Amino acid sequence: MPNDNLARLAPLSGDSLPSNALAPIGRVVSVGGSQVMIEFSTGALSNGETTVGAFLGIWNGRTLVVGSLCDVSLHKRADGQQSEPAGGRVDLLGELILDQPGAGYFQRGVMTYPRIGSPVVPVGHDALCIMFDTVGPNTINVGQLQQDASIGAYIDVDDMVSKHFAIFGSTGAGKSSAVSVLLHEVMDTRQNLRILLIDPHNEYASCFEDRAHVVRPGNLRLPYWLFNFDEMQEIVFGRHSDIEDEVGLLAELIPLAKNEYAKKSAANPAGYRTLSNEAGGRYTVDTPVPYRMNELVALAEARMGKLENGAVAGQYRRLISRLQSVRKNPRYSFIFDDDAVGNDTMVDILCELLRLEGDGPPMTIVQLAGFPAEVFDAIVSVLFRMAFEFGLWSDGALPLLIVCEEAHNYANADRAIGFRPAREAVSRIAKEGRKYGVFLGLVTQRPAQLDPTLVSQCSTVFAMRISNEEDQRIVHAAVSDPGNRLLGFLASLGTREALAFGAGVPIATRLRFKELPKSSIPTSEAMWGGRIDAGTPVDRNLVANVVARWRGIAMSNKPVIAPAAEPAGFDWTTPGLK
Repeated sequence: MPNDNLARLAPLSGDSLPSNALAPIGRVVSVGGSQVMIEFSTGALSNGETTVGAFLGIWNGRTLVVGSLCDVSLHKRADGQQSEPAGGRVDLLGELILDQPGAGYFQRGVMTYPRIGSPVVPVGHDALCIMFDTVGPNTINVGQLQQDASIGAYIDVDDMVSKHFAIFGSTGAGKSSAVSVLLHEVMDTRQNLRILLIDPHNEYASCFEDRAHVVRPGNLRLPYWLFNFDEMQEIVFGRHSDIEDEVGLLAELIPLAKNEYAKKSAANPAGYRTLSNEAGGRYTVDTPVPYRMNELVALAEARMGKLENGAVAGQYRRLISRLQSVRKNPRYSFIFDDDAVGNDTMVDILCELLRLEGDGPPMTIVQLAGFPAEVFDAIVSVLFRMAFEFGLWSDGALPLLIVCEEAHNYANADRAIGFRPAREAVSRIAKEGRKYGVFLGLVTQRPAQLDPTLVSQCSTVFAMRISNEEDQRIVHAAVSDPGNRLLGFLASLGTREALAFGAGVPIATRLRFKELPKSSIPTSEAMWGGRIDAGTPVDRNLVANVVARWRGIAMSNKPVIAPAAEPAGFDWTTPGLK
């Protein structure tokens, strides 16, 4: 990452130390390709400030080679006892170059290697400022350095977003707070960027208040004709087996219904093309154009009435029965609501979900916890696919960042788990999205369960506390940075601490995300927050509301006690949820 800070270190002369350099604490005794071995001076470690994870510098002509101390041990004497001087290994990360008096910059990699006997010094505040204090229009401040809390942790926002990023961390490590900090800073810095946040636990709405449009069962309209065939099949049939015949019939009927709708339209909008005379017209089963479910069912019934083969007629009968069942399910009203399919509402839906119009909040939060669990995957697949295809067909007209919490649920490392179209949609964004201004942020507590292909596409990684050894191995494999030995700290990181690697940071470093005010800390609306020893008074009205929600009459997140009513005249259409 480039940096425009002026060095606050005195210029060098030959191999000598600058006049204001910190006193040497050791010397180089062995040099390798990516590491050096050092020997500490007697008493150099007594101050307690130099320990594993600390940045050390090695003076080398006009450069300060910077590395991270990854190992410290005492020498063994001939009798087996340990004694000073202590030795250590340092991972080489980059060079602080002072090529003219009073000015300098930091660059990754080492062009001129240290020599045996080169002095080793602590990397002081001034040198750390040159490396990390990169304040500017292209950076965001997300916290503080662990080694020096007076220096901000600056991230290159363009490199982080445009090359995809990932946040890994166990429950309780501060992962959700880190997401909140990053997105607040990104929105402040890149006001034209649009953000779509997939929120499976309904925890982010309160963090962003009026900066986000929150989508929940009560206000989402995602008509069935926007679904491609795989997604429609998931809605209608789920993952039942022995339905190949019905699936084949549905695949034949949908294009016919789309063409029938287009023929009956009073006007031919710009989005429609003149139908050809070819069989089935020009619309495929996946073309996102409206059609009416009534007409689809009518087509199936008309075909069934002409059949003499009872077995095939039975297939149509089962298909019609299944279509009618999902249509009438009130929990699926956001998909099959007739009001939403009376007209071609695709432009309105895209503008609302992707925040394409200039006014209003730049973020959409999709709260999944209130939706039927069996359609989670299909909903996410539609959103991923629409976001990518808008970027594709608009030639990247407006940059869009998709942040996916619990990403392993939609792109599992085991390809037998999950919904294939959702995996393909998120994989396509990871592999091709940056060409069309569609970027990806992956968040998960189980990186071992996440498709490694997706992880490899993320150029910036924030690794927070992870205790599971399998997850640690995956993070080790994902990070190719020379400083990846810092990952040895994964299990012992504090809350809100992270190891940051990749394109968004100057070098691999340990940082601590900002502490958020209580109002901005993510809190799940979908998790039970009561006390085990504090029961909720239950009466018939509360039970009636539960039954209403159970039957799908009321769709929301938390039950609210209904107003008192006569038992015989209870109104089952009364919303049970806020």
